[in-house]
Amino acid sequence: MVAHALEQFFSDAAAALAASGVQRLIVAGGETSGAVVSALGFDALDIGPEISPGVPVLYADSIVLALKSGNFGDVDFFERALRLMQ
Repeated sequence: MVAHALEQFFSDAAAALAASGVQRLIVAGGETSGAVVSALGFDALDIGPEISPGVPVLYADSIVLALKSGNFGDVDFFERALRLMQ
């Protein structure tokens, strides 16, 4: 129940950010990433450069995404993601 509430919070926040014009989102957590992508309503994502093994930059409409789940990514993941999402 708590996990669902948190996923709903983050998906609502992502949708509001996208609606306000935010163009780059980094989402951590596998279930949260799925909830955010569903909330944004993307039918397809284009794969970009690799941030870390198994984690690419993703492009959809006017938004660039990094979806990090669980154990993926090094300690500099977020810095590297932002740099590659420019």
